[in-house]
Amino acid sequence: MVVGMHRSGTSFLTGSLQQAGLELGKFSAWNPHNLKGNRENLEIVAFNDEVLLKRGFAWDNPPAEPVLWSDEEYAAARELIAEYDGVARWGFKDPRTLLLVEGWRHLLPELRFVGIFRHPTAVAQSLAARGGMPQEQAFALWLAYNKRLLALYRQVKFPLLCFDEDESVLHRKLDAVLDELGLEPSAERFFSAELKHHEQVRQPLPAELQKLYRELCRCAR
Repeated sequence: MVVGMHRSGTSFLTGSLQQAGLELGKFSAWNPHNLKGNRENLEIVAFNDEVLLKRGFAWDNPPAEPVLWSDEEYAAARELIAEYDGVARWGFKDPRTLLLVEGWRHLLPELRFVGIFRHPTAVAQSLAARGGMPQEQAFALWLAYNKRLLALYRQVKFPLLCFDEDESVLHRKLDAVLDELGLEPSAERFFSAELKHHEQVRQPLPAELQKLYRELCRCAR
């Protein structure tokens, strides 16, 4: 499972894993906000959306506590997982899974994670450009998702990348992660300039965001 906040490099990471041999199943190869495709399994996205919506939540209105899945939801997720039967190496990406990770881990006890994060101001710029989200709301979302990312990392250490790195450094670290996962780096890179329209802005950050970003950087490769 690729884990990370929206607009934080998860598409880059998932596309790179796919190029290296990871099977994604039914995935989106085009998106108006990401011309290389967000690489999300749309059935898994729809499932996650429905689980959140039934409880009054959404990707931009995350729950504060872990979500307890119903028996019906577990059964529906098992059907999605069954579509990968017979595939040796498969994975999926949807930032919403950070909000529902407990249920996915229950169904997939051996699930492995690869994570990525990005500076709050770069994420806020991207969310503003995509849908006009105010910076204050974007910062709150960044905090909610990345708190979960760090908590998950502390439970089960996994490769964690920073999307703010220089492209050459990012690819060097990515190749090391691919090797660790038993995947073969592709000669063709998934990364392209349109995946990284927005860079971090030099401005004072709320203390909680600054502290969390620094902690993620300490945990990153």
